[in-house]
Amino acid sequence: MLSIGSVVMGASDVRRAAAFWTRALGYVPREEPEDDWVVLVHPDGERPQLSLGLSETPVQERPRVHLDLYAGNAADQAAEVERLVGLGARRVDWELYEEDSDFIVLEDTEGNRFCVIDTGRG
Repeated sequence: MLSIGSVVMGASDVRRAAAFWTRALGYVPREEPEDDWVVLVHPDGERPQLSLGLSETPVQERPRVHLDLYAGNAADQAAEVERLVGLGARRVDWELYEEDSDFIVLEDTEGNRFCVIDTGRG
């Protein structure tokens, strides 16, 4: 059976992206980062890797693939969003929000969009 080993994202500045995601997720580089590639791993080795590769492709305004980061409840979600913004993420004015949306759209230092999900809503 297959499993997800690594999620790969493009970055125009791999080292800057690695610095953001290591602080955001608590991941560490598997080996010394290079200017064009780095694989980030969780210290317990049990979670999917996040690989960052040099890319000149423009960031998609509505990416077909993105990360969903889970928060335990609304308070955790709010705190994590503020922490991530403090690390350099930016809020996205997402026109598809519904009044009771359980997600908040952010973008990382490279403009890659991701969501922070309130998983406490059941």
